[in-house]
Amino acid sequence: MEGQKLQEHAKSTISRQLFWFFGIAACIKVLLIPSYHSTDFEVHRHWLALTHSLPLSQWYFDETSLWTLDYPPFFAYYEYVLSFFAQLIDPKIVDIHGGLNYKSNTVIYFQRLTVVISDLVLLYGVYRLTKTLEPRKRILMWVLVLWSPGLIIVDHMHFQYNGFLLGMLMLSISYLQEGRDLMGGFTFAALLCFKHLFAVAAPVYFVYLLRHYCWQGMLRGFGRLLMMGAVVIVVFTAAYGPFVYHGQIQQVLHRMFPFGRGLCHAYWAPNFWVFYIILDKGLAIILRKLGLNIQAPAASFTSGLVGDSPSFAVLPQITPSTTFIMVLLALSPCLLKAWKNPQPQMVARWIAYAYTCGFFFGWHVHEKASLHFVIPLAIVAVQNLDDAKHYFLLSIASCYSLFPLIYEAQEYPIKVMLLLLYSILTWLSFSAQFTKNAATAMSVSSKKGGGKKLDLRGSSNLIGWVGKCYIFGIVAVEIWGQFLHPYLLGDKLPFVPLLLVSIFCALEIMYSWIWQLRWILLYS
Repeated sequence: MEGQKLQEHAKSTISRQLFWFFGIAACIKVLLIPSYHSTDFEVHRHWLALTHSLPLSQWYFDETSLWTLDYPPFFAYYEYVLSFFAQLIDPKIVDIHGGLNYKSNTVIYFQRLTVVISDLVLLYGVYRLTKTLEPRKRILMWVLVLWSPGLIIVDHMHFQYNGFLLGMLMLSISYLQEGRDLMGGFTFAALLCFKHLFAVAAPVYFVYLLRHYCWQGMLRGFGRLLMMGAVVIVVFTAAYGPFVYHGQIQQVLHRMFPFGRGLCHAYWAPNFWVFYIILDKGLAIILRKLGLNIQAPAASFTSGLVGDSPSFAVLPQITPSTTFIMVLLALSPCLLKAWKNPQPQMVARWIAYAYTCGFFFGWHVHEKASLHFVIPLAIVAVQNLDDAKHYFLLSIASCYSLFPLIYEAQEYPIKVMLLLLYSILTWLSFSAQFTKNAATAMSVSSKKGGGKKLDLRGSSNLIGWVGKCYIFGIVAVEIWGQFLHPYLLGDKLPFVPLLLVSIFCALEIMYSWIWQLRWILLYS
């Protein structure tokens, strides 16, 4: 009885501490309500209006706005539920015709607060992942996830709902780590019905669950396979069944997978295709100077428009199927490891690697998708110094790659301070965590007769000279883009600052992909 009371007291203490962390983050998010928001704000307002005003059979056919519904049905249902609260607050929010580009304070506060409240799912996901960790690691993970500047910039300034979706992902990972594979598969299937871009990790889930959950002998394994299949079918039937009934599944899939948008997003995500495009342009210039007749592409990759991808001048053309094959090839070593040795403690690392592959080699990747692998990597970053070093630089590069999304002058100090404070806090937290671990290990060694001297500097040194040079490089790129380029070149070559950000951040993303692949091959 006394032990049970102690357990309940410990859980209560953890919950109170976690709510303090969440409360501080929520206060910052509320203060950011009047800040800049992108066209995604109007996208989601329109989705509130169309799901509220139109019958379900017309949701994926609606063209009253440019911002047509292109998320899976569960997200559409989510908007439908929110629309009833929106109508109570201000009926014009859900006016499908008269509400276009509606920007009153009521809609701004309502939509901003729905994102803050939906982050409770992220809070629960973090709680489940950290409830069994030692206090230092638990608090460290809270810092890395709940105070992530990338999440704040994308969700609470630019405007999206990544927090609650990543919360579902973390819930799924927590179930898998606990050995509750059926619940892990159920939660991930539900996540795919909210946002299909998370499907990049589906091969990892399939291989892991097949090997770890279903591969249990002929009779038992077949039963488990049927059970897992039934769970997934039930989830997808609940999401897509009504649209199958109305004969609209082809239209839904067409909206969800608009491959005509081109290889790159308007602002180049920092991935492999940045290097590919630059190589193509460089080769074209060199070959022209050598007298060869090389035709320049008709359209520019830096036009800022969403449309068909322009042709390459020298290198082979890239199609969606090419990127799909490249992602699968990059992912295959991880899948082999997951099949050979399906360890629950490796799940977060494998899932993060899958999203890294999708980001680095995928088709029409948005820069915001870096959150898909940075947040799961926070789960493993608290385990040892090598993972902490890797995460520290990667989180900085990922957040910095999001800076061009918030381009108005009044928000500039905010995004700089968010990244700066997070970097300092992360540095101090990692240093305290791993210095403490090193000191404890050395104390145990000394008691056993070891006489080795403890060097605390090594345990808190998160980056070597290469990392320091990289951080100074980010500072240099930012100074050039914000101050020197406008002063020296004015309106000439306006794409260069964005290009430099993409290239410089892509270098770290490429290093992270290689680092993760090496770790998986050697240690999993």
